[in-house]
Amino acid sequence: MNFVVPASLEAEINECITHYPRKRSASLMVLHALQEHFGHVSKDALEWTARKLEMEPISVFELVTFYPMFRQEPVGRFHLKLCRTLSCALGGSHELYHHLCTKLGLNPHAHGSQTTPDGRFTVEFVECLASCGTAPVLMCNEKLHEKVTVAGTEKILSQCQG
Repeated sequence: MNFVVPASLEAEINECITHYPRKRSASLMVLHALQEHFGHVSKDALEWTARKLEMEPISVFELVTFYPMFRQEPVGRFHLKLCRTLSCALGGSHELYHHLCTKLGLNPHAHGSQTTPDGRFTVEFVECLASCGTAPVLMCNEKLHEKVTVAGTEKILSQCQG
């Protein structure tokens, strides 16, 4: 396996583990640290975590697949998360998703996240973004956009420089 955790990150993870009564209790924090550094939790990162915390890999895999904040694949430089739950769906999130996918050359009927070939954008439907009163909502990386319209998506895309 070629997966290598930099010494500084491993030191940070080792320190984090000391704050818990059992190693496995630090699993979410370790996964967050790895994802923050590498951009996603790869199979190798998952196996490294299991060894580090003296757990079975399946137990770590269950965490990564249960919690929606963990990504198993890299995402684009601009990660567009569009809420699909009831308030947002009634507010037009499905139309916004279709518009974004079409504009970026992605399949508006595909399931799961999709990344543009240049790696610039990832578009995905997500569950509740906790802003039902301002539906539909979209997050671009960590910035929340409320009451988004088709024109609003155009403005958001134009702000994604770099």
